[in-house]
Amino acid sequence: MSQGRGSAIVGAATVVCLLLVLHLEVAQAATYTVGGASGWTFNVVGWPNGKSFRAGDILVFNYNSSIHNVVALSKAGYDSCKTPSGAKVYQTGKDQIKLVKGQNSFICNFPGHCESGMKITITAA
Repeated sequence: MSQGRGSAIVGAATVVCLLLVLHLEVAQAATYTVGGASGWTFNVVGWPNGKSFRAGDILVFNYNSSIHNVVALSKAGYDSCKTPSGAKVYQTGKDQIKLVKGQNSFICNFPGHCESGMKITITAA
């Protein structure tokens, strides 16, 4: 009978260890407010400079949704300031976007905003 209890203890210990590992994975994700205290606005192109981003990190875009939005798009869309069909458009004013590994590009597609520097590209490791 003690053999059954020992197996249950080992099983419970394994579950606890797995939960701790999963918690550490989540705890390592960082949250960044795009543009700092100014939020998502003009001339944020240089905001990512000097920061190290990882896949799973969260970008928080704070902005006035009546005059701005956030569009997640490809590097080509970023470079041309054109929103391709199918691009994800965020418009809550308090968007939280999880970074994927590789390039993550964002613009505001209100007329003239992207061209005036309301865009960022972030490479996440």
